[in-house]
Amino acid sequence: MPSRSRWQLSPPALSIPTFMFESPTSNINAVDKVIIDAKRPNTHYLTIYSYREWSKRFAAGLKSAGLVDGERVLLFSANTMFYPVAVMGSLMAGAIYNSANPAYTARELSHQLRNSDPRIVLAASNCIDRALEAADIVGFDKSRIFLFAELPMDHSISIPEPASSCNAPHWARLIANPDVGRRFDWEERNTTQFSERTAILIYSSGTTGLPKGVELSHRSVIANILQLKMIHMSDSTIKVRRSLCAVPMYHALGLCYYNFTAPKWGLETYLMERFSLADMLDHIQRFKISELVLVPPMLVAMAKHPSVRDGTFDVSSVRKVLAGAAPIGMEVTQQFEELWHGQLKVRQAWGMSETPAITLCWDESQSSGPSSISIGELVPGAEAKLVKEDGDEETRPGQTGEFWVRSPNAMTGYWRNPKATAETFSSDGWLKSGDIAYRDEVGKWYMVDRKKELIKVKGVAVAPAELEALLLEHSEIVDAAVIGIKTATDDEQPRAYVVRKLASRINEEDVVNFVKTRVSTIKHLTGGAAFIDSIPKNPSGKILRRQLRELAAKETGSKL
Repeated sequence: MPSRSRWQLSPPALSIPTFMFESPTSNINAVDKVIIDAKRPNTHYLTIYSYREWSKRFAAGLKSAGLVDGERVLLFSANTMFYPVAVMGSLMAGAIYNSANPAYTARELSHQLRNSDPRIVLAASNCIDRALEAADIVGFDKSRIFLFAELPMDHSISIPEPASSCNAPHWARLIANPDVGRRFDWEERNTTQFSERTAILIYSSGTTGLPKGVELSHRSVIANILQLKMIHMSDSTIKVRRSLCAVPMYHALGLCYYNFTAPKWGLETYLMERFSLADMLDHIQRFKISELVLVPPMLVAMAKHPSVRDGTFDVSSVRKVLAGAAPIGMEVTQQFEELWHGQLKVRQAWGMSETPAITLCWDESQSSGPSSISIGELVPGAEAKLVKEDGDEETRPGQTGEFWVRSPNAMTGYWRNPKATAETFSSDGWLKSGDIAYRDEVGKWYMVDRKKELIKVKGVAVAPAELEALLLEHSEIVDAAVIGIKTATDDEQPRAYVVRKLASRINEEDVVNFVKTRVSTIKHLTGGAAFIDSIPKNPSGKILRRQLRELAAKETGSKL
């Protein structure tokens, strides 16, 4: 029998901008800072009011440029103060916002350009060359690519278009003047049909190869904003809440939490462009950060850093830590908690791009319990069941099974991929997560394995099939398989097993370098490469990765 959350939830039939700001002209807070540049906190920040006004100016500019409802705006950038403005302005203009990993190579980005076909591309200065190269690969119109760079922080002044440092116009060309921005009124139809329209495309790694576009509706994002408010922000003993955004905003967790949830509920958030342990520790001490949202490598690095352990940095202000994106072992969790002498508990959460940002989480009001590798309970409005891996029959109590979920924050499907959508949803609407889980006698959930073969590198999913397809492009390779091998810190590293052509002279270093020059750093074969006579497969051709993991454990001493 399915398990249900102990909270009910019925998200309102609204657009994300209306839910966030009520209306284009409502009287909202223009004083309290909600998004703050951690490097320049006194001059570079957004209030909920200036967040709305900047977004309206961008939306008006998009409309003036001819953008039509439902067209895509793609953002190719690391975290910046104007990242939320680009997201919200796109939504206000009726566009579908589309995020891209700023570490993508031109080859990787070209797939997303081809699949999403954006009307506008915004690329940061360190991404613009790759964006233009990707456009060449797929024949994309380069006049639709804009340099996404910093603007003056005062939303009330006109901006002369700065000189661009590259062969693309500055995105200031798309920022309407203040008067036009003030008059801009986003479309609102308070109907279920409108709220089910696609608002966001997030590209998720898949086991079948190239990333797929996950469609998130206005309703699904609003649902998660409410879910996190009810379960993750329920501790009334935390009087002053300050968060540090060290996770990337292109990712489902950073996008949903720091662009929507945190500013909606007035959480004071200090923004880091990218993760740096030294900077993070300095910001925690300087701004008295009360909460952290981390992925496992960040947590491990912090737990082991001597400047934390010897008290060089004062991190005592932190009251809670939410860890997501990949499981963390009990040993690492306890090492981290020792920094607070038992006064803080790490709480793990679970989510996926298809159920952003979190679907299983700890109730903040119960955060004083023992250390645990549990990922908590279902968020409001969600229901789940465990299903046998070889069918759709539910498992018996106490048994593990594939985690299936129905929740108002679930995706509506994969962009232009009805086959993958049909394979992911059951006929009665259950989303098949591909993760193996169990539920204990008090209702807490645990993830124990992945049915899907994704490799989690520093909290980011890497698809073996994508790397395998790349390896097979090599003229000297006839077959290949990629697995993840675990490190001492429970991170994973991609490792390739390769079958060479007869009489081939390529070596392991050649294989590693072949991949290194064609994909982003996160996908490099940091676990190495090895040659094998044949790739173990079952009669239907499925790679037997368990056998390869066992082989890797013998060869490298990695954990299974």
